[in-house]
Amino acid sequence: MSAPTKRANVIAELSANHNGSIERAESIFRAAADSGADAVKLQTYTADTLTIPCDNEYFRIKGTLWEGRTLHDLYQEAHTPWEWTPRLMGLAKDLGMDCFSTPFDATAVDFLEECGVSRYKIASFEVVDIPLLKKIAATGKPVIMSTGMATLGEIDDAVRALRENGAGELTLLKCTSAYPALPEDANLRTMPHLAQAFGCKAGLSDHTMGSAVAVAAVTLGATIIEKHFTLSRADGGPDGSFSMEPHEFKQMAQDIRTVEQALGRVCYDLTDKEKESKIFRRSLFVVKDIAAGELFTEQNVRSIRPGHGLPPKYLPLVIGRVAKYALTKGTPLFWDALIHVTQ
Repeated sequence: MSAPTKRANVIAELSANHNGSIERAESIFRAAADSGADAVKLQTYTADTLTIPCDNEYFRIKGTLWEGRTLHDLYQEAHTPWEWTPRLMGLAKDLGMDCFSTPFDATAVDFLEECGVSRYKIASFEVVDIPLLKKIAATGKPVIMSTGMATLGEIDDAVRALRENGAGELTLLKCTSAYPALPEDANLRTMPHLAQAFGCKAGLSDHTMGSAVAVAAVTLGATIIEKHFTLSRADGGPDGSFSMEPHEFKQMAQDIRTVEQALGRVCYDLTDKEKESKIFRRSLFVVKDIAAGELFTEQNVRSIRPGHGLPPKYLPLVIGRVAKYALTKGTPLFWDALIHVTQ
């Protein structure tokens, strides 16, 4: 048997689920590690690096989970204080996980470089920010980029900007930028197409409820699965309602590992258990006593379990032949019991 398929990197997204408390953030990190996460991802921005404090119609959110709020107000609540980053990165290392981040402007990239992050994530909303992509690419580090809302042309522009400016290994994530997203909008078959079209790895940034979509993505070759993670949805927060709780994330991670083992390779070899089970196949047996010189008939020879005798495909060659010697009921039939048989 072959070794298991290469492990997908399962990432817990902290996002705003710290609810303004570094102690809660640390609890989330510990719960993520206990739940099978390989990494925790942060977001590095402030309300002022993303937008301006303005409450006119252009800056009010419509048609989403955050209906009616201003962008600046939402981001002020949701941001992760930058000064937490070194402490959280150190905790992740102690827990055996990676910790990296999504920068949203050039100053965030500079800050994360000072922190020594291992890789960068680009959010779906920033795919069209080519200057930011060039800044990230210039670090030479691996890049993960979500593709929600992006057209094929926009993804192509972004990939070119990254590769032409020195980005490390690229992974594109299929993403549906809705919170929560519906499974019927996931279109997971796009994921292997991304990998083929851009010659890179592919994965899933998943905002659907539950784990079915994420597990299905692994069967299509996802190398990264990213899900929002919280201690409890009842705790609230901007992202809490569509985040996974620890027990759900743990089950998802376990299911992903099971699927990876099950995928295996193209293989027609028998497992050891299958070899043991072969004996319970059908084969040709004498089912009534047969005298020497008696004809084999459908009444005294049948294809039955177990599999000690000739394979059933030889039954037509046996019927009408003559028994070389006497055979008792329950005897497996072999060629040497037949007279004048061309094997």
